This record gives sequence, C-alpha cells and structure tokens, in this order.
Amino acid sequence: MSFFYTAYMENVILNNGMKMPRLGLGTFMIKPEPCEKAVLHALTHGYDLIDTANIYMNERAVGRAIKASGRKREELFITSKIWPSDFKAKRIHKAIDSMLARLDLDYVDLLILHQPAGKYLEAYAELEKEVEQGRVKAIGLSNFYGKDLNKVLAKAKIKPVLLTVECHPYCQQKELKAFLDERDILLQSWFPLGQGDANLASEPIFLRLAKKYKKSPQQIILRWHIQSGFGVIPGSKTPSHIDDNINILDFEFTPEEMEEISKLDKKKKYLGIPVWAAKLFMPMIRMKYDKQI
Repeated sequence: MSFFYTAYMENVILNNGMKMPRLGLGTFMIKPEPCEKAVLHALTHGYDLIDTANIYMNERAVGRAIKASGRKREELFITSKIWPSDFKAKRIHKAIDSMLARLDLDYVDLLILHQPAGKYLEAYAELEKEVEQGRVKAIGLSNFYGKDLNKVLAKAKIKPVLLTVECHPYCQQKELKAFLDERDILLQSWFPLGQGDANLASEPIFLRLAKKYKKSPQQIILRWHIQSGFGVIPGSKTPSHIDDNINILDFEFTPEEMEEISKLDKKKKYLGIPVWAAKLFMPMIRMKYDKQI
C-alpha cells in the first residue's frame, strides 16, 4: 500500500488499487436524525469516507446526507456492513439490494462482513460475485481473528482490502497488524479513542504531547493511529469534534514519542463478546432494516 495527501486527508492505496481516506466518520450508535446532520457536516467539511452498517439502522440518514451534500459520488468512499443473519447465498443479494436502496446509491465502495459468525465463507463468495457485477467495489472484514480470518484468506479469490477491529493505544493489535501488513491488508481501527475512556485521554504522554503540539489529547491519539499506518473511523455527532478529528495532519511525532506511546499497550478491549456467544446468537439477530427512518 502507498499513501498521499489531498487538501484535507491522507489517502491509502488499497491492495485492489482503490484510493481510500485513512480517516473517516463512523456512525455506530448514532440515531438517524443526528446521523444525517453529522454526515452532512462531515461531507461539507473535508471528509470523503463515511462508515455505516445495516445494523446501525441509519443507512437512510447517510443516504439523505450524501444527496444533500451535493458532492459527486466518485469523490466519496462509502462503506457499509452485512450482518450474519444475511450471510446465506439466497439472502445476501437481496440484502444488498435493500442496502443500496436505503443509501440511494448504485454501489458501495466497500462492503464488510460484520462478524465471523454464520455462513461467512458462503457470504464472502457471494460478495466476490457482487464485485464482478460492480455493485460492490471492494470487500472487507470486521472482527475476524485467528482461524476465522485464515479460513477466509485461504478461500478468497478476491483478497479483502481491510480488516476493521477494536484498536487504540491500550490495544494496539501489533501482532495482527504485522500479519496483515505481510498480506497488504489494511488494519482499520474502531473505538480508536478507547470508547471515550477518560483514563486513556489523561495518560501523561498524551497530555504532554497535546501541550507540545497545541492539540487535544483526542487529536493526539488519532494522529497516533494515522502515523502507525492504521485506517481510523472515529464516530461523533458533534460538529466541533468532527472538525477536530480531521485536523491532525499538520504535525508529526518523533520516533521516541511513538515508542513511548507503544509502551501503553495492555491488550485491553472495551467490547469483549465471547466467540462462542457471537457465533451462536449473532446469526439469529435480524433487525427490520427497511423500517428505519
């Protein structure tokens, strides 16, 4: 992968040749009305990447904001995710039909299998067909580790372009990133600020760097993600936070500062769902996606 800058954002060239912004707006746990406002603000203030999912129940809001922004479709990078209850071959294409209708788009730039549960190998093969048809430009994975990740990589005809997982200075995913780097797969961070943990933001190294670079501790953490080579999708519905999150490209840490942050790693996760529970219950969860406003 290689990268370059636009006026606002560093972009990464994925393993299929597509350009994707390293930083975008996440919309997890944002209800439709504030989501629409947040996405519209983001798209008119320097953002090109918007991340949503079927189960977030805000895809219609994202679609309305895209249209209201007046942005050209080819300028944007839109990501969504399919939940395990739709992983069967007979169901996934209809799920994509409905997703595109909710987003009011002809295609998504990236479609991600949301969890390693259900018939994910079957679903992945069907997504490869969608790539051939052009309704999906790239395929990604979310929360896949170990055997589940290796199974997909062994079967895939089209390599996933990224894996999105919980990642922050308390859980730096060093071994996983090395594994993915060897295979030219981007690691993208969710919960990049540690689910808003005040203890993380108050770490002495972040307070010291915030003072040195005249940034907030949160901006310091997001800059660490970018400088570490991750993609990152911080979520916010507050315009000032959305603006601050993207204003992190005008400074760079020294190697010594990066090494000091590296020492914070304690493999601590904020969202820990037992694998057995995820595999048993997630395929049973099905929301009324088309009822969203």
